Amino acid sequence: MDQFKQISTFTEVATRGSLSAAARAEGVAPAMISRRLDALEERLGVKLVQRTTRKIALTNEGASFLEDCQRILADLEEAESSVSERSAHASGALTISAPAGFGRQHVAPLIPSFLADHQDLKLTLSLNDRVVDLIGEGIDVAIRIASLTDSNLIGVKLADNKRVVVASPTYLKRHGTPRSIDELSHHNCLAFSSDGSQRGWTFRQHGKNVTIKAEGNMVCNDGEVLHDWALAGKGLAWRSIWEVGAEIESGKLVTVLDEYTAPGNDIYAIFAQRRHLPLRIRAFVDFLRQAYNKPDYWKKS
Repeated sequence: MDQFKQISTFTEVATRGSLSAAARAEGVAPAMISRRLDALEERLGVKLVQRTTRKIALTNEGASFLEDCQRILADLEEAESSVSERSAHASGALTISAPAGFGRQHVAPLIPSFLADHQDLKLTLSLNDRVVDLIGEGIDVAIRIASLTDSNLIGVKLADNKRVVVASPTYLKRHGTPRSIDELSHHNCLAFSSDGSQRGWTFRQHGKNVTIKAEGNMVCNDGEVLHDWALAGKGLAWRSIWEVGAEIESGKLVTVLDEYTAPGNDIYAIFAQRRHLPLRIRAFVDFLRQAYNKPDYWKKS
């Protein structure tokens, strides 16, 4: 039990950012939190946390250990929940945030089916492309498409994702198919621009990621417009597979430069906390994960 309490306390300190915040959450004195951390580090023989009077910072070993601890605690909570809540049902209000394009295509259409199985829930979906403040804005779950590198975020991976270069068969017939990323300079690349800054296209070349500025005569700050331009044969577009999977399957779009495809930003559900996660949140996340992991989901959506 002491070992488990040490791990639980370490995770609380790491996610909340200070000893005092962890102490308030657990209802004990900060000195008790400090003693548990000392005991854990002594038992493991490694420094996990660099401490000051106001904040903490994880060591490299601490950051790696945190990932394992979060997974262990999540598995335990899921095991307990499966036993204690078999007869329970989800109820109350549920607020979801998602990127606008992804939310329209892959969250909103699934909500009626989810609510049909959870009729005591009231769900609010907020679609926007900024990073929301979960606690400050009262968001229960945020869907994010990103590399989850911030250890203070608690997330569940919903699905793999990658970006691919696509064009219509008509465009490729007229202009040819690029065989290397160097040949993109000879093509009309449909670029995304936000706040006056054009987003580069990232590829994997010679064992590392490289980002290039793709040039063309059509630039837009809306991904859906770029998608439509590609379908209309106006040029090459660098789009997420969640957006163009169905058109690739149907043949309306064709992928090129597949051998240069870089690892993608995967799709996550993000929470403000993992402990005592309400059933309504777990039910929704599990629902999305099951939907997205159907073998043909991304081919027909």
